[in-house]
Amino acid sequence: MVRVGIGYDVHALVEGRRLVLGGVEIPHTHGLEGHSDADVLMHAICDAVLGAVGAGDIGQFFPNTDPRWKGAPSRVFLEEAARQVRLRGGRILNVDATVLAQRPKLAPHVELMRERIAAALGLTSAQVGVKATTNEGLGFVGRQEGIAAMAVAAVELPESGAGVVDPV
Repeated sequence: MVRVGIGYDVHALVEGRRLVLGGVEIPHTHGLEGHSDADVLMHAICDAVLGAVGAGDIGQFFPNTDPRWKGAPSRVFLEEAARQVRLRGGRILNVDATVLAQRPKLAPHVELMRERIAAALGLTSAQVGVKATTNEGLGFVGRQEGIAAMAVAAVELPESGAGVVDPV
């Protein structure tokens, strides 16, 4: 059976942090605030993958109250999401995501983001879609107060694969 999950994440832009999106450090005046590296793109994809297999969300596996995840690279979260799929006898078919950021321009970094996401999930770059858009100056994204990302994941599971939970 094919299952689909959706993910969304948002973090505030702040001074004094590096900006990491899709596992790529991007030169910018501000970075994203968060307990881990605050990679909204990888976080949204993680939630989409976990949602597709009925395993909850990133916060259940990597709570921001746990000091183990302070400053952690979000690649670790994606690797765990992929492991959860495999535990259920499934495989990720593809993921597709959109980053909403007024600045910086992300197009020059999209291919490397796809490669890093694919590597973390055990996929090929062809199975990973990453797009970037602005918010046309509207809302918190348009005012450059934060960056958001949304993602969808398709996972193939055996009929008996849904519902198993094995947190980190």
